Amino acid sequence: MSVTIRPYINNDTQAILTIINYNILHSTALYDYNIRTLEQQKAILEEKIAKKFPVIVAELDGEVVGFGMYSEFRFREAYKFTVEHSVYVDQNQHGKGIGKILLKELIDLAKNQNIHTMIAVIDAENQSSVHFHEKFGFTTAGIIKESGYKFDRWLDSVFMQLILE
Repeated sequence: MSVTIRPYINNDTQAILTIINYNILHSTALYDYNIRTLEQQKAILEEKIAKKFPVIVAELDGEVVGFGMYSEFRFREAYKFTVEHSVYVDQNQHGKGIGKILLKELIDLAKNQNIHTMIAVIDAENQSSVHFHEKFGFTTAGIIKESGYKFDRWLDSVFMQLILE
């Protein structure tokens, strides 16, 4: 298995949309209720790129099987050295190390952009994501109880951070 990481191009939008919409419908990885359109997803990705934030994709045998990105954590100027990231892998490709490759690349990109802190916001039920981030040195900074509501239940958000050196 040879996974290639490269920058996002417009032709990747449909594959990314498929991954995102699956997670919207079937998981608490995203707290969205409604699936996105191709135009909505493309606008989200283009906005990140316009702000000089990376969007990267993982390709396996010529197919996009995951993606990662980061952007501003909050919009005040003092937060300009802190980013919130996302990593998503196609549900049929979990357990193959694709997420690890994507997150490592995002961390390297953040260091190159002089980012000081990376933030992950994870649904507390998703302990595999919490453990995944711990392997990269992320630590839990706090838990916001009942901060989201999806699938007829309240959800807690785990905030994890990695201070880059």
